Amino acid sequence: MKEQKVSIQPPNFGTVEVTIRGCAPLVIHRFGAKTKNQMKLKMETGKAASSKKNREAKNTDDLFNEARYVSDKGWDGFHAASIRNACISACRLVGFKMTLAKLSIFVEADGRDAQEPQVPLVRIYGKPVKQEDMARVETGQPYVTVRAAYHDWHAKLRIRYDADQFTLSDVVNLLARVGLQVGIGEGRPDSKNSAGMGWGLFTVETSK
Repeated sequence: MKEQKVSIQPPNFGTVEVTIRGCAPLVIHRFGAKTKNQMKLKMETGKAASSKKNREAKNTDDLFNEARYVSDKGWDGFHAASIRNACISACRLVGFKMTLAKLSIFVEADGRDAQEPQVPLVRIYGKPVKQEDMARVETGQPYVTVRAAYHDWHAKLRIRYDADQFTLSDVVNLLARVGLQVGIGEGRPDSKNSAGMGWGLFTVETSK
């Protein structure tokens, strides 16, 4: 049997710093800690979820704060993986293999979530406001959803990429497509549950 010689080159990574500025509201809705604790309690006690006629009263300010990602330094942010996932999704627009993009694009975090330190965050430069919208559960029943919205916002990204797969201009142009066609957060055009609300869009301002 003829021997086959394999030549593997060392990793060749580059890093690009990009500022993105919102051209639409960024709406964030993290999974509530209280709801998570209730689900955990039912799992640990073995009790099945039961329908209740009387719903527990909820404070909208509490729901608003639960919807936010706040770092251990006190600033608001969004999940760093949202940019990475959006870049992977945007590869469909340019004919690049999403499976390769998963191994080639990474977003460096600015910090960690105060409640769940395993969650990497990108800092949001902007003030959060409480946003209340009408929505429907899967059964069609309407309800009011409370989320955190950032209207005048920007973020500074540090993207690490495989330079054997992407050039610097490839990464910046891919991110520009993310900003105008894919979006991040709630109500983005690339939402899995709807056609989106036009939220979570941005433009690329500067790069190094």
